[in-house]
Amino acid sequence: MNNPALPLYYKIYSELRTRILNGYYKDGKLPPEMELCKEFKASRITVRNALEQLRREGLIVRSKGSGTFIKRVESEEELTRLTGFTDEMKGKKVSSKVLENKLVSVPLEAQEQFGLPAGTLVVLLKRVRYIDGKPIAIESAYLNPSVDLRILNILHKDMETSSLYHFLQDELSIMLSYAEEILEVTKVSKEEAQLLNIKHGECAILRKRYTYTETGKCVEYVLSVYRGDEYKFRVIRK
Repeated sequence: MNNPALPLYYKIYSELRTRILNGYYKDGKLPPEMELCKEFKASRITVRNALEQLRREGLIVRSKGSGTFIKRVESEEELTRLTGFTDEMKGKKVSSKVLENKLVSVPLEAQEQFGLPAGTLVVLLKRVRYIDGKPIAIESAYLNPSVDLRILNILHKDMETSSLYHFLQDELSIMLSYAEEILEVTKVSKEEAQLLNIKHGECAILRKRYTYTETGKCVEYVLSVYRGDEYKFRVIRK
């Protein structure tokens, strides 16, 4: 706030932006305009210009008669990096609830990639993934034991507290090289809606992912359903 060369509205905008990003306003609401005018010794139009800049950036939402609210920051994932959910959400409190951890027949859409005939047993690890206590995704991971029989050890692990990718790479020394992904828009089923705490039929993001080792073997096929109101993907093209 001490650079005289900058317009006052920009100084106010910059200070409020810093406060918002640092979690200064614990109740998620900015002070009324008149309070801001008094604090920054500025006219109402100057404060409104600062607030408008924050609104354009998607940091606040203004509601007539109710006030100015800090917009919830969605969880974001960069699709150019090969990581698991736990690493993707570093800096946030990540937890899981295991719905299924068992052997099932290899799904039709993974038979070719896994190189397995119909009826071959693979591991299904199905979990609800939470960020800061809120359900964000339902993740069904099919794992290919033909890559390494020790993958079957997952059946006896506590996968509510363990990272699948850490297990594969750190414990089994299976080096993951790349993944092929497909993103679609879908509508959640009744069961999915209950697990994600949203309305039946709401739109969500369906993510299909085939993960390959450095030797070119497909070790994982994952079907994930992400809440559309709580999650977004970012793609960087180079």
